Amino acid sequence: MALATLDWMTQDAERLAQCNHDHPLAVLGPQQLADERWVVRVWMPEADRVVLLHAGGELLLQNPHHPWIFEAELPADPGSGYRLRVERAGITHEQHDPYAFRHEWMGAMDRHLFAEGNHHHIWKRMGAHPHQQDGVAGVQFCLWAPHARSVSIIGDCNNWDGRHLPMQQRTGGIWELFVPGLGTGAHYKYEIHTQEGHCYEKADPYGFQHEVRPKQASLVADLNQFEWSDDGWLKERDGRNPLEQPISVYEMHMGSWMHGSWDEPFIEADGSVRPPVPAADLKPGARLLTYPELADRVIPYIKARGFTHIELMPMAEHPFDGSWGYQVTGFYAPTSRYGSLDEFRAFVDRCHAEGIGIILDWVPGHFPKDAHGLAFFDGSHLYEHSDPRIGEHKEWGTLIFNYSRNEVRNFLVSNLIFWFEEFHIDGIRVDAVASMLYRDYLRPDGEWIANEHGGRENLEAVRFLQQANSVLFHYFPGALSIAEESTTWPLVTMPTSMGGLGFNLKWNMGWMHDMLDYFELDHWFRQFHQNNITFSIWYHHTENFMLALSHDEVVHGKSHLLHKMPGSDDLKFANVRALLAYMWTHPGKKTIFMGMEFGQRGEWNVWGDLEWDKLHFSEHQGLINLVDDLNAFYKSEPALWRNDFDHYGFQWIDCDDTNHSVVSFMRRDEKEGNWVVVVCNFTPVSHGNYRIGVPVEGFYTEVFNSDGSRYGGGNQGNLGGKFADDWGMHGYGQSLELCLPPLTVLVFKHDASKQKVAAIHEAGGISG
Repeated sequence: MALATLDWMTQDAERLAQCNHDHPLAVLGPQQLADERWVVRVWMPEADRVVLLHAGGELLLQNPHHPWIFEAELPADPGSGYRLRVERAGITHEQHDPYAFRHEWMGAMDRHLFAEGNHHHIWKRMGAHPHQQDGVAGVQFCLWAPHARSVSIIGDCNNWDGRHLPMQQRTGGIWELFVPGLGTGAHYKYEIHTQEGHCYEKADPYGFQHEVRPKQASLVADLNQFEWSDDGWLKERDGRNPLEQPISVYEMHMGSWMHGSWDEPFIEADGSVRPPVPAADLKPGARLLTYPELADRVIPYIKARGFTHIELMPMAEHPFDGSWGYQVTGFYAPTSRYGSLDEFRAFVDRCHAEGIGIILDWVPGHFPKDAHGLAFFDGSHLYEHSDPRIGEHKEWGTLIFNYSRNEVRNFLVSNLIFWFEEFHIDGIRVDAVASMLYRDYLRPDGEWIANEHGGRENLEAVRFLQQANSVLFHYFPGALSIAEESTTWPLVTMPTSMGGLGFNLKWNMGWMHDMLDYFELDHWFRQFHQNNITFSIWYHHTENFMLALSHDEVVHGKSHLLHKMPGSDDLKFANVRALLAYMWTHPGKKTIFMGMEFGQRGEWNVWGDLEWDKLHFSEHQGLINLVDDLNAFYKSEPALWRNDFDHYGFQWIDCDDTNHSVVSFMRRDEKEGNWVVVVCNFTPVSHGNYRIGVPVEGFYTEVFNSDGSRYGGGNQGNLGGKFADDWGMHGYGQSLELCLPPLTVLVFKHDASKQKVAAIHEAGGISG
């Protein structure tokens, strides 16, 4: 060869040895020479001897230019079918040559859609995929790192040495390499060398499984092995309007709902024992349950309670248990704390088989600074803004996504579709939407930058949320997209075509705070705060609201729901019963946090489990009975959910009786003409002969009473119902004379089949 060629080869070899080469396919593997002959060059650091095994036989390779580049000339292209026999440190093995596989993985259309932010299934290209090239099984790796000088795959396969598997840079900052012989379960990371010469080890942003913390490697996973059995569920879900369905959600944190014991290791189906995953700071002897164990325990419990959905606090991989999952490093992977991704799929599949939907908390607003994560990914501020005034939440110690970058927006939008398509979830609750919408969120003056119009609105985040919701409902029309948005931002639940953000539900944070403020008051002072009870109706129809009593309200010194209430234990339980019954009869879908259903006393602790021992006590069992019956009654009575979001569904009867702290109203179902009357007494005083107006004459059956003995109440009531009297009140021609037990919600339903008996009525034998 000519001297110039030798110099060129020497330079390339040095760049490879120094992890500074971005186009190894230009040098390695089969290369055609000028005289139509071919040379095969093999990159094999620290190898002593390499033999080429091909159709023509065996050929000992030489290394004339560098000790780690082995080569030989051939009369024709050997293709990718040859193998290598490698001797290194006295050990001999055979393998395929990664650089013999030259097919481009990301096509031009894929790159184009990704670059403009519209590749809705980009995870099928990015990441690590078990794959075959030219009939050879291996793993196809693909990464976006446009500012990197070089990228290598490191893992168990090469002793975590970045010199062995340099990747090929493609157009658009895409890096690719097919590694033959690898399979599912292989541990890997990307070693990224920056333009400034720094070196970072990063987990795969599109990795489908990661090691259990504190380890940080990604694992090759196959998304195509699980067999779903929920086609009927998905078809029915996407064929109906979820807003016209009863929705009662149980919010839970999988790692602290219940723990197992190290004395009870998990038994696999084949009888083998899987070592449980330890968790830092758990009580001695405790361990996290696995996905199969959680399925066995959670699903029957939720079904017995009658909830329609489970909302799981963030399930994407995260390094710190104490973040509750809200500081995500593996956006495309269910956490390995509880098992494999297919075991999580099996959990969802079993939920669907039992008629339970799954909602996931989704966190597209920020991400942590962990070194193996997205932060400063390729030596540049790739996923985050470079200016901390718009790129950092200092109070949370996290970074903010740069929504103006198409590829970053694509990463998130595709991630949303990923969870629905690959894990069959039914909805999302988007965390901390307000932090995304406002550039000055939790920022003092001088530490934020206005938008191009001089305002505080984050217009890039608005466009991202609109895109995400628009794409979501295009693919999954029956999905739930719920915003945790705590301000008065307009049109949160209006379609994007009308200028809205495109969610179909919004947590009613105002209702939550008003109600908790009210119920924490001494009972005597409630008469001066009736507005807390009634104000939500003034704005209820501006959005599609979900009423939520969430995890945020039972931590950090706020007390759990039961111990927010004033008075004796009996009064605390009566108040919780009244609050929950009012919540279930108030317009809007429902969400409560785990432990509220049975009156947990201690604050939620992510390191502990729920206080299940409390169910040995009758008052706690009574509360769980109440929730069971509320859910059953709610689902059976369309008036409580069908017209949740229009004016017809709710009508005050009386909301002005501040002296007694009583409100009464109707819930109505326009489709079937059904309606119910709800009367709430929020004082610990019983009101006898209390009269409210009703629209028609006849008998009103008492269909629900939160003071029932089954719930731990005093069992006062109205003997099963009352006939209406011809005594006009509250704008109606008839009225009911009722007994209102203390701290109780009553529900009545008109029974047209029972006619008033004049003689009995005149004698006063029933209405007394």
